[in-house]
Amino acid sequence: MAKMTLLVIDSFGIGAMDDCKDFVPSDCEANTYKHIRDRKKDALQIPFIYKSGLGTLVDDELAPENAYGYSKLAHQGADTYLGHQEIAGSCPQKSTKRLMKDIHPEMKQALEIAGYNVSYPFDDLPVLLVNNGAVVADNLESTVGNIINITADFNKMPFEDVKTLGKVVRGNVDTTRVIAFGGPYTSIDHILSCIEKKQEQYGVDTPKAGVYGDGYEVFHMGYGVEIDKQFPMIAAENGLKVHRLGKTADVLHGKGPSNPIVNTTALLEEVSCVYEQEKDDAAFLVNIQETDLAGHAENVDWYCELLNETDQWLKEFVPLMNEEDILIVMADHGNDPTIGHSNHTREYVPIMVFGDRVKKSDIGLRETMADVGATFCDYFRLSGTVEGKSFLDEII
Repeated sequence: MAKMTLLVIDSFGIGAMDDCKDFVPSDCEANTYKHIRDRKKDALQIPFIYKSGLGTLVDDELAPENAYGYSKLAHQGADTYLGHQEIAGSCPQKSTKRLMKDIHPEMKQALEIAGYNVSYPFDDLPVLLVNNGAVVADNLESTVGNIINITADFNKMPFEDVKTLGKVVRGNVDTTRVIAFGGPYTSIDHILSCIEKKQEQYGVDTPKAGVYGDGYEVFHMGYGVEIDKQFPMIAAENGLKVHRLGKTADVLHGKGPSNPIVNTTALLEEVSCVYEQEKDDAAFLVNIQETDLAGHAENVDWYCELLNETDQWLKEFVPLMNEEDILIVMADHGNDPTIGHSNHTREYVPIMVFGDRVKKSDIGLRETMADVGATFCDYFRLSGTVEGKSFLDEII
């Protein structure tokens, strides 16, 4: 019985990447971890993570007894979905920033050719209403121009139809991502009432629109992502069970058990429970989403509390692992809550590896987070991912 676990502390960056000036120059001072530490001082208590490699990476402390390193982001920008596609072993293609104000005529025509009834719900706004059940518009929560959203009322357009619509939109735009989602406890009229302008974007304020909560479903579509050559899909094709817990249930494609728990306490409790109950070879892919939400909210206090909770859980979880098991703890990008805005920040991410078989080693700077997906495949003796180089032989 072999188990390998990935725990992504969403947005826990450790300093701006050298190429940040090519993306958002103002973010070149970003350092999610250090700035939270500076603000919270004695309140931030993460001794386990710090002594497991974080302190070595950021403060030149003595190397830990476990394996550690850090990674660049190979995908463009800093994005949770694309970051996880990269982690899973597939580096997305270079995309182009697009705004609905520029592409809405061509998008309307493409959707009509595909058989949809498309209209402008507001004469002066570049958003599209499709089959009176879904709105195609800019995403207001990510970097400007990165994502097109399809926000749906499931009473008017069932989720499977929303995904089909999403694939048509995806085929006609080269943004980093298209997200198709919705819920049954809102209405298309309410969704339309929540459309607003933010900078150059015109989109739905999704929290206000009431799509989240019970019955919420989402389908992410990246640009140039080779899903079938990522670890979770390779594992599924070979009969290996993969548990996707937390936000990985939404942002990683797969065929195994999934549970998109948002609350950190509930998530970590579920990971411990499912891990203990699993008696077969299995992988666990876990994402702590609330750290990213705290970054978006620019809430340093909340972020600090979440890091403290995660550190305590890790301290208790690692000793319970079986002899052959491996745990990788990392991040997917930064989201510095002190930088002056609520968007992701392009930062290097730490990598810490635990397990009785794991030796003291420095795996250095990885060129891509896809090395993690490749390492998962190597551990379970599966065919390799489309991108990435395994570091298994460097850690055991």
